[in-house]
Amino acid sequence: MLNRLSTFVAGVLLLLVFFVLVLLNNQLLGSARLDLTENQVYSLSEGSKQVLNELDEPVHLYLFFSDKASKGMTGLRNYANRVESLLEEYRSASKGKIILHKVDPEPFSEAEDEASRFGLTAASVGAAGDAIYLGLAARNAFDDEKVIGFFDPQQESFLEYEISKLIYQLSDPKQVKVTLITDLQVQGGQNPMTGRFDPAWTSISQLQQLYDLQVLGSDAASVPIDTDVLLLIHPKNLTDALQFSIDQYALNGGKLMVFVDPHHESDPMAAMGGANGSDLHKLFDAWGIGFDADQVVLDAASGLDIRSQSGVTRHMGFLGLGAEQLDSSDVITRGLELINGASFGQFSAPKGPGLSWHPLLHSSASSRLMDNMSYAMTRDAKQLADNFVSSDQQYVLAARLAGKVKSAFDSAPEGAEVSQWRAEGEINVILVGDTDLLTDRFWVSQSNFFGQTIFTPFANNGDFLTNAVENLGGSNALISIRSRGTFSRPFDVVQALTVKAEQAFRDQEQLLQRELDETEQALAQLQGQRSEGGALVLDAQQQQALDDFMQKKIEIRRALRDVRHQLDKDIERLGSWLKFINIAVAPILLVLLLGLMARLLRRKAGKVKHG
Repeated sequence: MLNRLSTFVAGVLLLLVFFVLVLLNNQLLGSARLDLTENQVYSLSEGSKQVLNELDEPVHLYLFFSDKASKGMTGLRNYANRVESLLEEYRSASKGKIILHKVDPEPFSEAEDEASRFGLTAASVGAAGDAIYLGLAARNAFDDEKVIGFFDPQQESFLEYEISKLIYQLSDPKQVKVTLITDLQVQGGQNPMTGRFDPAWTSISQLQQLYDLQVLGSDAASVPIDTDVLLLIHPKNLTDALQFSIDQYALNGGKLMVFVDPHHESDPMAAMGGANGSDLHKLFDAWGIGFDADQVVLDAASGLDIRSQSGVTRHMGFLGLGAEQLDSSDVITRGLELINGASFGQFSAPKGPGLSWHPLLHSSASSRLMDNMSYAMTRDAKQLADNFVSSDQQYVLAARLAGKVKSAFDSAPEGAEVSQWRAEGEINVILVGDTDLLTDRFWVSQSNFFGQTIFTPFANNGDFLTNAVENLGGSNALISIRSRGTFSRPFDVVQALTVKAEQAFRDQEQLLQRELDETEQALAQLQGQRSEGGALVLDAQQQQALDDFMQKKIEIRRALRDVRHQLDKDIERLGSWLKFINIAVAPILLVLLLGLMARLLRRKAGKVKHG
């Protein structure tokens, strides 16, 4: 009886200790965080902390999530918890500058009216068709407002970046003035080939969200005086007056980024034939920049697979530059994984003394150069591969250049605006040997999400451009935030099973296709073997061969279904084992372990008592 009473008292005391420790934890350690995830997805990057440290006035964040209406929607609710946890990190790290409000916009409530006034996206995905909100509205002390209409789980890798960008835009920073000079339809326009209206390039739209962007054509008289960063995209047919203004802007310490191309094949008129190259050789020659505007870089190792009439073919002019072709030491390319482009041109190291040369992108060693006119006239990607012979050297595709150079002009040309002419000066230029990489088709896909257009990047082209402009404009706060780790974890074992089964499926599918091709050729020959009446006549041997093939075709199709069925069985079996381990084995082991520990403690207490 005494033992039972002492056990009961011990249990009560343990329960009291537990509640006391919980209270102490909430009071003393409420702000403490320990992120044990692989990619630190619950922690803020240094860039986000810098944005918060630069806040002068409080920013109110309003998280709208339809908690009641989303009952049973496990995936969305888990992601909402992920968003809320990250916002709590912002609040905790802001030292009182971030004020977080959590709102459940129930149907027909004032909160729902407020969400609608902010312009948040209402997704009708509930069981009863109720509007589901998962968005963020923000307001600063000057009543400026910014919103994230809906947190799309597919955009999770950009979650922290989007929140930090929103806060950064409300921190009232000095707006960077970016001037873009180009004749390409970067802001959208009518396609001369289709007659339809093409939308603005997503890479340029992103710049417009962050900066004061002004777009000028090649007919501009000069570079605007208040320009902080100057972008040149596919410069050609520039007047001497405009080139002089660019020259003087760069020599007077202006920040310049130039996208040149031996063949801009994203131009709708490029299919008409002939190379469509950039031309800035007058400035390049004076500044010691070597750019071969007549040669396109082909790369066997970095070529992208494209779909053509003959099937999937590797295009050696369409390059996918992976992490090994990107400089990981530079703030612009650090952390980026893939940049896609087409018909790159190559730069050579500057000839002038005292110039700093830093390559950012380069090809693999399995590369060669090809005349841009021949490349432009070659329509078949397979022909590029058939004639490919590697030069066994890497080519620089993008680079930084800094140092003292001489002006490209001995005097101001006629019509030029001259305030103070410099014969030489220090330049700071980023050079990129491709313009196609800025177009949507090489890095972003579009989808419709409840009436809202969602842009999903599959490469880092947009990040590369924005990182460069931020760096040249003097702000690196947002660069380190992009493309953080994802919250959802891939099931590596299941993926391995899928890859293995799909490989077997493709092998048998290719076997079937070869059989079909051979039969079609045989049937084509039989078409000429007609009787006098014009009817197709097959002898016994030919009929037997055809019957054998049809039987073989049925067997292979059955084998394909078996492969798919076996794949599903393997995944189901693996899932069943994991469920059994998580639900049954793990708790049983834990109970056995606790029982063993209790038994050892009782045995030890008994020895002490009898001793």
